[in-house]
Amino acid sequence: MNQSFGIAAFRSRTQVLRMEDALRRAGLSAGIVSTPREVALGCGLSVRFALADLPQVLLISRQINPIALIGFYRVDDYGTRRMRLTPIPRQ
Repeated sequence: MNQSFGIAAFRSRTQVLRMEDALRRAGLSAGIVSTPREVALGCGLSVRFALADLPQVLLISRQINPIALIGFYRVDDYGTRRMRLTPIPRQ
C-alpha cells in the first residue's frame, strides 16, 4: 500500500474536530486519523488531507489559528513498516 497524504497533528481533540470541520466547510476532503507514533506528541488524532490541498489547508489554519497545533507532516508509504514523515513548513 503506497499512499501519500498530509496530516495536521494537534495536542487537543477539540481542535482536531474544529480543523476537520473548517476544511470540510471549505469544500476540501478531510478526515480524522490516528497520529503516527513518529510524531510522539499530541492527543492521538490528526486531520488527514490531500497534499494537493496544502495551500488551502495552510490558509484555513492561519484563519482559525489553532493554538494546540503541533505541525503539518507529509506521510509517505502509510501502512508499511517503512512509513516516512516529513515536516511541512507553515509558511
